[in-house]
Amino acid sequence: MTAPIPPIRVGLGYDTHRLGNGGPLRIGGINIDCQMHCIGHSDADVLLHAVTDAILGSIAEQDIGRLFPDNAEENHDRNSADFLHEAIRRLRHHGMEIANMDCVILAERPKMAVHIDAMKAAISEITHTPTDRIGIKAKTGEGTGPIGHGEAIAARVVVLVYKT
Repeated sequence: MTAPIPPIRVGLGYDTHRLGNGGPLRIGGINIDCQMHCIGHSDADVLLHAVTDAILGSIAEQDIGRLFPDNAEENHDRNSADFLHEAIRRLRHHGMEIANMDCVILAERPKMAVHIDAMKAAISEITHTPTDRIGIKAKTGEGTGPIGHGEAIAARVVVLVYKT
């Protein structure tokens, strides 16, 4: 017999993608006009992937890679919003909702601050979570490692969910 779901749970999501030449950069459900893009099987939206995994982790479901394998043709160039929609469907199947999420984008460039409100609006629309419950901030790699050298971009997300 499975133990009942506690009234609150926490999930952690993380994703990294290499960067390639040519844009646009898809992140947080929006396109950023720049001369780079994330390399991946789907649209490689590093932030939506991390949000998806955080939600799935909060309800102890399989991770994004097992639900949407990168060797499956139906996931080639797929919109990452589809993955997040499925995570939300599963969250609600468990009778849970998002209390809040806190997101960190790790990128040397482009600068993310001017795009954060648009990302919050896009994530809000997909998850039906008010924007005042979605925190997004951006950090650089301070010139070190793959992120700091502009070779990769990453995102980390913590989500708090509650039983409805």
